[in-house]
Amino acid sequence: MFYKNLYKDDINYFSNLDVVILNVNILKFMRKFLALCVLVLGTISCKKEVEPKLKVDVSNIKVNVNINRFDIDFYKESEKGLNELKEEYPLLFPLNVHDSIWLSKRVDKDEQELFNETQLIFNNINELELELTSLFKHVKYYNPKFISPKVITMLTNIDYDNRIIYQDSLMLISLDSYLGKNHEFYNDYPEYVKQNNKKENVIVDAAIAIINKQMYPSKSRRFIDKMIYKGKKMYLLDAYLPNVLDENKIGYSKVKFDWAVNNEEEIWKYFIEKDILYSTNKENDKRFLNLAPFSKFYMEGDNQSPGRVGEWVGWQIVRSYMQKNDVSLRELLQRDEETIFKESKYKPKR
Repeated sequence: MFYKNLYKDDINYFSNLDVVILNVNILKFMRKFLALCVLVLGTISCKKEVEPKLKVDVSNIKVNVNINRFDIDFYKESEKGLNELKEEYPLLFPLNVHDSIWLSKRVDKDEQELFNETQLIFNNINELELELTSLFKHVKYYNPKFISPKVITMLTNIDYDNRIIYQDSLMLISLDSYLGKNHEFYNDYPEYVKQNNKKENVIVDAAIAIINKQMYPSKSRRFIDKMIYKGKKMYLLDAYLPNVLDENKIGYSKVKFDWAVNNEEEIWKYFIEKDILYSTNKENDKRFLNLAPFSKFYMEGDNQSPGRVGEWVGWQIVRSYMQKNDVSLRELLQRDEETIFKESKYKPKR
């Protein structure tokens, strides 16, 4: 717009040669501008860069992914009768619950509203099927004995603590917990919780459910060990979901994620200066490891930080260890936290 106005208002001040030169300069400027736009858009559209060690070929890994839509089968009463449903999904119908309860539940107004809202997001689950296929292939690549579980989608009246249940041969996915962080059903949820109630988080929670079954709980009481234990889990997410953005894997908003990245050195300095690393005080878990709206440094601006920054740092330590040591994923899980810490030679990014 600047060049256009200049040309229109001041053309009388230029000779014909001047006008030609000006037009040429305009064209050069526009070419550079368009080239820059293409470069930026190309960068934005690129997939997440995957760590070289985690670039694995899973194309020949065979898995069976079959998603059973119990949510549709149950709430569309015209589709299947109750007896047919009980035969198809016996585990979902406890014997001590009378049929009248199920019949009432199927036609309940609130239940139907929840079902209809869920269908707006998950009427088509082809994308979820592809994501689960990739996840199961990566899990099996690292764990050849892994067997793809039977997947059942359902509604649980937004049971946040049990959004996904995984037990060897079965995975239950509560779709009504992933309708989008701004959905009215989540109005009473705190922001740091409902920010992960979105479609993109189904596959992350599915991977976490599998990982939680693969790793034994840590018995260590030291803060540094707890950080690295959680960092191991996050690195497994790196391996199982190599193309998922880091902020989605750890469950941070983009703003909170950027805060953690930009303040990694300051976080580490704080842990060292306050003698937190080798502390066994459980209060540190509440401040830096447990789910929370922000981490508690007891400083001005704490609310700008994400919760669980200890887990974030533990993740970076494990990544550093894997970059500097020639070990497999299985060997990583077998290493004790003290060894990982020493051999990681971790230095926070400035």
